[in-house]
Amino acid sequence: MNQQEIQTLRTLMEYEASRSAPPKGFPELPDIPAGRYTDPRFFELEKEHIWRKSWLFAAHIDEIPQPGCWRLWENAGQPVIIVHANDGRVNAFYNTCSHRGAPIVTEQSGQRSRLVCKYHGWTYSHSGDLLAVRDPEDFVNLDKSCRGLTPVRCERFGNLIFVNFDANADSLMQWLGPVADEWEEFQFGNCRLAARHIWDLNCNWKIAMEANAEVYHVRSIHPRTVAPILDDRRNVNTLYPQGHGRMVAPRPQTAEDPGDLLTQRSPWVEMETVGEIARTCTQSYGIFPNWVSPLSQWTIPPLLFWPNGINKCRLETWTLAPDWGDGIKPDLWTQNDGEALSPVLLEDTEFGEWIQKSVESYGFKGVPLSYQEARIYHWNQFADKMIGAENIPEGLAVEQVIGNDWMYPNDPRVALAKA
Repeated sequence: MNQQEIQTLRTLMEYEASRSAPPKGFPELPDIPAGRYTDPRFFELEKEHIWRKSWLFAAHIDEIPQPGCWRLWENAGQPVIIVHANDGRVNAFYNTCSHRGAPIVTEQSGQRSRLVCKYHGWTYSHSGDLLAVRDPEDFVNLDKSCRGLTPVRCERFGNLIFVNFDANADSLMQWLGPVADEWEEFQFGNCRLAARHIWDLNCNWKIAMEANAEVYHVRSIHPRTVAPILDDRRNVNTLYPQGHGRMVAPRPQTAEDPGDLLTQRSPWVEMETVGEIARTCTQSYGIFPNWVSPLSQWTIPPLLFWPNGINKCRLETWTLAPDWGDGIKPDLWTQNDGEALSPVLLEDTEFGEWIQKSVESYGFKGVPLSYQEARIYHWNQFADKMIGAENIPEGLAVEQVIGNDWMYPNDPRVALAKA
C-alpha cells in the first residue's frame, strides 16, 4: 500500500467518524429476505451455483510438502484429491475412478508414487492419466487416453491452494482482482501452516460468516475483547468486484495499551514487508464466498465457513505465519492447540446459535441493514449474480442497488471527505 493510499484511508477514517448520516448518494439498502437463511430452495441454489463456481481455499502446500503427497478434501460437498505431482505442480481431481466410480483414496492424506484405486487396481499418474488396468486383455478397445481422472481446476496463490469446480471459470488471479496486489506485502509465498482446526456450529453458515463482515456488533458482543482495540466509528469499508470486501479500523485514539490480544502476539516472528496500515489498524478481508481474514505483520489467519445443512456449518480456523523456528508457534484463533476457541470467536459463535433459533421463528421476516453493514449486502448482490436472477424463487432475491460507482476503485467518499 503506497503513501497516497494510506493517506486516503486516514482521511476516510476521519470522514467516517465525523459523518451524521450515510454518505450522500449511498443507496438505501432494502431488507434481505428471511428465506435466504432458512429456505431449502435457496440453500440448493447456493450449492449449485456459489460453491460450484467460486474459487475455494482448500489446502496449504505444507499439507502436501513432497512429490507424491496427496490430501482428500470434501468441504464443498464434492470428493477431491489434491496431489503434489512429481513435476512440482499441484493438481486436483475428483476422487472417482473412471472404471466403476470407486474412490481412489479413503484415507485423509498420504504419499504414493502412483494413485491406485482400491477396488480393482486401476492406476493413475499424479497428472491424472490412466497408466494401467488389471487384466487388460479382458477390455476390448479400451482407450486409456480418455479414461483418466476427471480434473478439478486448481491454482495457487503463494503457498495457498485453491480449487474451482467450474472448468470455464476465470483464473484465481482474475477472481481476486485488486486484492491480489494488496496482499503482496504479506508474503503469501513464504507463509507456513502453523495451525488448522475445525469446529461444528449450530447455525446457517452465512450467520456465522456475517459476524465477521461488520463492526456494528463489536461494542455489544465484544466489549472487553475487541472494542478496546478497534475504533468502530472510524472503520472504512471497501467494496471490490466479485463480492469481496475489506475493512480497515484504527485503534481507539484514547487507548494507551493495544490490549492483551496484541501482547500475546508479540513473541511471534514479524514480516518486515508489512506496511503501516496493517501494523496500526485492524485490516480484514472478506473473499467471496466464505473467507474472512485479518492480516497483520505476524499472521495470515483465515476463517472459512462451510455449510453442513441449512442450520449447521463448519468453521475452519487457520493460522499462517513466517517460519517460527524455535519460537512460539502462532495460533490466533484457538487455545492450547485447538482445545478451545479463542474468547473472541466464542463470543461470535455462541451467539450465532441463538440467532439461528430466532431466524427460524415466525417473527423473522427479513434483515434491514445499515450503511455500516454494506459489505453483507454487497456479498448478497454478487451471490444473486452468480445464481442468476431467473433462477431465484420469488421473494428470495435482493435488489441490485449498490452500483459500480461505490465499488473499488471508485469511492465517492473521497470527494465528500475533501469537501
